[in-house]
Amino acid sequence: MIKQELFNDGQRKWVYFGRDPDRPESVIDTNEYLVVHEGRGMLLDPGGLEIFPAVTTMITGEIEVNAIDVIFASHQDPDICSSLSLWVGLLDQVTVYTPWVWTTFISHYGTGGNELTGIPDEGFNLPLGDNEEIRLIPAHYCHSSGNFSVYDPRAKILWTGDIGAALLPRDHDDPFVRDFDEHIQYMEGFHRRWMPSNSAKNEWVAHVRELDVELMCPQHGAMFRGEDVTRFLDWFEALQVGQTKRGSEGARRRAG
Repeated sequence: MIKQELFNDGQRKWVYFGRDPDRPESVIDTNEYLVVHEGRGMLLDPGGLEIFPAVTTMITGEIEVNAIDVIFASHQDPDICSSLSLWVGLLDQVTVYTPWVWTTFISHYGTGGNELTGIPDEGFNLPLGDNEEIRLIPAHYCHSSGNFSVYDPRAKILWTGDIGAALLPRDHDDPFVRDFDEHIQYMEGFHRRWMPSNSAKNEWVAHVRELDVELMCPQHGAMFRGEDVTRFLDWFEALQVGQTKRGSEGARRRAG
């Protein structure tokens, strides 16, 4: 896995792990993110069973594994959190935050359910240390019916899960988007198929435009920096979603 420190002010840091060249060909590539504040850790979308050993190994280079006391699971998919039972078994004490609509489903991954805390639909601010908060922002139907993004106003980082995801070639090892127009080919099919609601994604876009974001971090593919954040929001807002490729072509023919 590639490791990249995204932010560090001496008290809080964000670390990215991704683009794993050793993953099985049958496993979709995912990005994991670790937030460390005053020595305690928060893991965002810990990933699937297959990558659990690689993720734990990378984390030990940053903090003691038992310093993780918060895990955030944005929604129910197996690439998001099927490793939860392993994490719960490994850590001495951990709270798992996940959308309330998915708590009884995610329990099927073997967590036992006692560690799960349901996030209400409107989201909330998650305390980190003294007078510090990370915001859990609704991203419902993007693509899951219960889904959240994470915004850190201190780091000016927006973690977006499947929003902004790209299915990159295996030899693409750059963690950041370098050419936005070139990058669209790796995002477009995914977003048309997996984002079912234009009104929902536009509501999310409107909310995000009100935030001060310097870095946007999806769960698949490359991260967006600076002006590429705005470029993505403009592109995503204009995109017609909830279509297969065939459906998109048919809609274009009918429009013509």
